[in-house]
Amino acid sequence: MKKLLHEKDYFKTSDISLCSALCCFGYQIETIDRSNPSKAIFSIKRDEQLDDLIKLYFAHQANVEPISFFNFLKEIKTRIYNI
Repeated sequence: MKKLLHEKDYFKTSDISLCSALCCFGYQIETIDRSNPSKAIFSIKRDEQLDDLIKLYFAHQANVEPISFFNFLKEIKTRIYNI
């Protein structure tokens, strides 16, 4: 049986760097919407910590391991262009 995706249960963004940082904190990209050829929209399942982590990211206070960040960035780009 297919699970239905509810909008309120997911955070959506086109910011690939934010997605890479969130992946460093254990989040997973659930879907990538490539319906617009010039922009990919990433969906990440929401939880109670996600919004606070996003605020830290934009306040330049979220610390991630640089090699992990870069590896997740490469992985995300591969998913965008090879799907």
